[in-house]
Amino acid sequence: MAETKAPWCPVTATVEVIGGRWKPTILYHLKDQPRRFNELRRLVPGITQRMLTLQLRALEQDGIVARRVHNTIPPHVEYSFTKKGFTLGPILDAMVAWGDANRPRGRGRADG
Repeated sequence: MAETKAPWCPVTATVEVIGGRWKPTILYHLKDQPRRFNELRRLVPGITQRMLTLQLRALEQDGIVARRVHNTIPPHVEYSFTKKGFTLGPILDAMVAWGDANRPRGRGRADG
């Protein structure tokens, strides 16, 4: 049986880069300012250190997030959007607007 390849889909391509349980929330918190690793851990409840590391590495590999190591004592790492990452701004803004308009009753906006 011959394997057929699905045609390229721009939505699938986008979801492969920014989809999943954690990436949209990580991106939301990086959208307006760089963040340190532990700051992101606090801002993304329920994520483990390992999962945050894996998600940030994937975003870095896709050219969405840049990792910068500061040579201080103790050293710290900061994550920020790349030029390509900033192009996701309108998508994230639309997600925020939709979430605000459709949030379940009794739930406030966490931060933002």
